[in-house]
Amino acid sequence: MIGDKFSSRHGQKGVCSQLWPDIDMPFSSVTGMRPDLIINPHAFPSRMTIGMLLESIAAKGGSLHGQFVDATPFSSSTREKGSEKSSEKRSMIDEIGPMLTSRGFNYHGVEVLYSGVLGTEMKCEIFMGPVYYQRLRHMVSDKFQVRSTGTVDQITRQPIGGRKRGGGIRFGEMERDSILAHGAAYLLHDRLHSSSDYHIADVCSNCGSLLTATVVEPRKRMTKDIKRNLPPPPRLANNIICRSCKSSKGMETVAMPYVFRYLAAELAAMNVKLDLHLSNKIET
Repeated sequence: MIGDKFSSRHGQKGVCSQLWPDIDMPFSSVTGMRPDLIINPHAFPSRMTIGMLLESIAAKGGSLHGQFVDATPFSSSTREKGSEKSSEKRSMIDEIGPMLTSRGFNYHGVEVLYSGVLGTEMKCEIFMGPVYYQRLRHMVSDKFQVRSTGTVDQITRQPIGGRKRGGGIRFGEMERDSILAHGAAYLLHDRLHSSSDYHIADVCSNCGSLLTATVVEPRKRMTKDIKRNLPPPPRLANNIICRSCKSSKGMETVAMPYVFRYLAAELAAMNVKLDLHLSNKIET
């Protein structure tokens, strides 16, 4: 299926990018044969897997004549031509080429193909021949990873990593650079904040502290008040108080990543105070 990994015997590995019906594949003008696999020629210059091309043209010549071809490395790549005193070398292509031409094929193994969809002749000659391919054990069904919500880390409250643990896909620094290069800053905010460790915290705008906010518990009704069916006590206007300022004035609700709160707690353990300067600070 699409995404499965295949490779020749020369390290030309790659995944299947598209599946075409056999009737839509290009066919040869000489034999009418359709290829099973099409590979991009740009895979050869940098990887220098010339042995794959030699295997293809040697297998093509050997199959036409019903002969075995010696595939020992370097044994038949260059051979003396004529007398032993001659310095001219004869390559393996010079041996396979006449074998192909004797059967009506091109000297270098290229063929003219016709489009299986349009039926028109392709303008370029395409190298074509039999190559042994193997399917590797890296299947896409064993590697795909999907997640909307799930387990998070107990300390940072961020999504955990790893496919087996149901973790999320890592969005690293290079992915961040790509999003910024596209100008999609709000998408970056959604991925790294809203969908990660979104946290709402209470911050004191007077002292700038993040860790001193405390929820004031409402006064518990006495048992005798419940028996007398008295109305509940009035609710406090602001039940968040700053322990440092001893006041509930200037308390603001701020959305932030939870790992930032964890950083403030770690710095406080090292006797370092982290001050937050809010834009809507209440002047007293």
